[in-house]
Amino acid sequence: MKYLKQATMIFLLATGAASADPIEGLWRTAPDDHGDVGYIRISACDAAYCGRLERAENSSGQAITPDTIGTMIVWDLTPSANGAYEGRIYAPDRDKEYMSRLELAANQITVNGCVLGGLICRNGGEWVRVE
Repeated sequence: MKYLKQATMIFLLATGAASADPIEGLWRTAPDDHGDVGYIRISACDAAYCGRLERAENSSGQAITPDTIGTMIVWDLTPSANGAYEGRIYAPDRDKEYMSRLELAANQITVNGCVLGGLICRNGGEWVRVE
């Protein structure tokens, strides 16, 4: 019985550590001002989540290699209410950084970024889960 309890505890600890947060994964962004889309890999970064630009495509769907590949696009993302995450976001097409709010619903994220304490906001469109 002792071994069964130990095995159960090991199983529970292992499965708990292996389960990913719903925001983790690879996300295709909405087209930017130039019609390009990016693929952002979101993963755990210390006590929050962050995401880097992994690859990009032009408006024709052809792979492109902008100098922003590998750039941190979202960081300091922490869960807030109703499946939302708040943190920071960088928009390479405008070379601007914003406070961000990402609202997660199934395999889609609605992205918004604001500056000046929320006085000026930009709708970042819908990101779709790729993997």
